[in-house]
Amino acid sequence: MKAISKPEVYRKGPFVYQNGSFFVGPAGGEHMNTNSLLRICDLTSEEIFHILEDAAVFSSSQSDWQFPRKTLIANLFFEPSTRTHFSFASAEHQLGACVENFSAQGSSVEKGETLYDTVKTFESIGYDAVVIRHRTDEYFKELENITIPILNAGDGCGNHPTQCLLDLLTLYQEFGTFQGIKVAVIGDIVHSRVANSLREALELLGGEIAFSGPDKWVARDAYYKSVDEAVQWADAVMMLRIQHERHQETMAMSKAEYLKRYGLTKARAAMMKPHAIIMHPAPVNRGVEIDSDLVEAPNSRIFKQMSNGVLVRKAVIKRALGYTFDR
Repeated sequence: MKAISKPEVYRKGPFVYQNGSFFVGPAGGEHMNTNSLLRICDLTSEEIFHILEDAAVFSSSQSDWQFPRKTLIANLFFEPSTRTHFSFASAEHQLGACVENFSAQGSSVEKGETLYDTVKTFESIGYDAVVIRHRTDEYFKELENITIPILNAGDGCGNHPTQCLLDLLTLYQEFGTFQGIKVAVIGDIVHSRVANSLREALELLGGEIAFSGPDKWVARDAYYKSVDEAVQWADAVMMLRIQHERHQETMAMSKAEYLKRYGLTKARAAMMKPHAIIMHPAPVNRGVEIDSDLVEAPNSRIFKQMSNGVLVRKAVIKRALGYTFDR
């Protein structure tokens, strides 16, 4: 594995380096940067494996690699976040970037500024890339004239590509393949961008997925299994929290009742295959969707997923800015 090569074309805000010189304006016309990562379904299987390979390299031979030039990245989070926000920030700092963590509170968003104008401002003042989480499904459709890379950190109930990639990395580390791997996703499916993205990826890569949870949150379609059936069927059981912030009404049952009916209890965990693992995108509501003692059980990979999140986000940031590992 050799050092990373410098991209032939790169952007510095409104300035573009191409063929040995700088000029103002985007290379190749006014359209969205092709290195943006918006949806997992925009990637081919080869591109997914390339990102996962780069993530693995960042944990070994290239763990200390940093950008060879000054790089500015802005994290624009319009919804609360801990893991996604700060693992992106950790990845950016480890890569040597200058990082700005934007907050809508106290910004011109409170004066009525649109998402497009906010992002266009960061592009115009010299930022190289933006990371965005937004409450609106597919918010990025408003940003088609933005030419710096956009990394989607979650859009409404729609997509969460970097969470999906870190989940894939965790699965691959465990099983060494995606072919025939069965993943059960249990909980608030209808509001879950994690479930959407993982379904798209596993179907592309040869895996299988099943959904389970309360009837009002899970469609009774070909993907459906009862909770007990799903737990026994799966190689990986992914529990989801109840996304109260997206619900129009409060949950009718108590936390204890939800755990008993739909959560991963110790009794259900005992029904899992001997090699099966427990996953969760977090935040975890202990004692609701999962028994607290199972969060750090020997077969839990929940905190491993978090560690893998930094590696994956280093890989997608590197990709976004046009750098490649020589293979």
